[in-house]
Amino acid sequence: MPFTNVLTQKLGIRFPIVQGPFGGGLSSIDLLSAVSDAGGLGSFGAHHLAPDAIKALVQDIRKATRAAFAINLWVSNRDHHIDSISRTKFDSYLRAFEPHYRKLDIDPPEFTDVFSHDFEKQVEAAIAAAPPALSFVYGVPGRHIIEACRARGIVTIGTATTMEEAIALEADGVDVIVATGFEAGGHRVSFLKAPEDCLTGTLALVPQIVDAVDLPVIAAGGIADVRGVRAAMALGAQGVQVGTAFLACSQSGTSDLHRDVLMTDRARHTVLSRAFTGRLARFIENDFIRDIELSEELPAAFPVQSYFTAPIKSASTTQNNSNYASLYAGQGAPLLKHTDAADLLQALAGDFQ
Repeated sequence: MPFTNVLTQKLGIRFPIVQGPFGGGLSSIDLLSAVSDAGGLGSFGAHHLAPDAIKALVQDIRKATRAAFAINLWVSNRDHHIDSISRTKFDSYLRAFEPHYRKLDIDPPEFTDVFSHDFEKQVEAAIAAAPPALSFVYGVPGRHIIEACRARGIVTIGTATTMEEAIALEADGVDVIVATGFEAGGHRVSFLKAPEDCLTGTLALVPQIVDAVDLPVIAAGGIADVRGVRAAMALGAQGVQVGTAFLACSQSGTSDLHRDVLMTDRARHTVLSRAFTGRLARFIENDFIRDIELSEELPAAFPVQSYFTAPIKSASTTQNNSNYASLYAGQGAPLLKHTDAADLLQALAGDFQ
């Protein structure tokens, strides 16, 4: 008899497994469709896309799969309400980054005073495109957004790093909550307190949130094989979200350099740093992170830091230089075995078949 629970019914999926969304071009339609077609929920991180691009993205995804999927947005997509910076401040950051550009023999970025897209316009475009699910990080999307999603039949998924955040998301009316422990790779998406103050592990966080809310909870953080899935379900989660393991698959939008490093012993050592984006995230440590951690001028706030590191990340891939690459990875990375998304999904879903 096919497995079913509240989460699978709500999302219209066969297995209670969600592919974590990756922003900044690391998501791909190939990965999303492979996961969704295999019975999970494929996701695409779209916080870096303009509204029209989000509409086009959903149309392209619908051409690739007829299964359920999720689009992910960042409620807070700039720090401290940063809309722009002065030319003087821009030049100051440029001087701080100059040694890194010189070391990689690359040109510095051109001056700009626009660093991010407007969230309200992004979400308006996403709702108009009506993907099966919209997931949110870095905040509470707002009752008006939740109601608009509900009117279009869009399932809403909020993300919490603490019990208090989960309660706030439930009060806002979201349908599902992702409880993400500090083991997770990528950004720490806290919004009620500084992320450094929200480092509860998955094992402790999931049952706290399960007990605190009446919504289905998805466990995330450090889950890379079927043992993690079993543990999450035993803690009361209705499903799991897996990021790093899917990032390592051939269908993801990351580089071969990143995928290769994820499969080495270097993946045993991850750190939390603001080096690449200005927001706290978990990476495999390298020289660039160590340099930024020692800097007095850097990192800049998000998304300004991301703008200045973009050419560095691009050059690291071109030059096959892992010492300057943004090597996102969770603490479960040493458990990785699969390089194909469908194979990984089937392994994770072993108990549900």
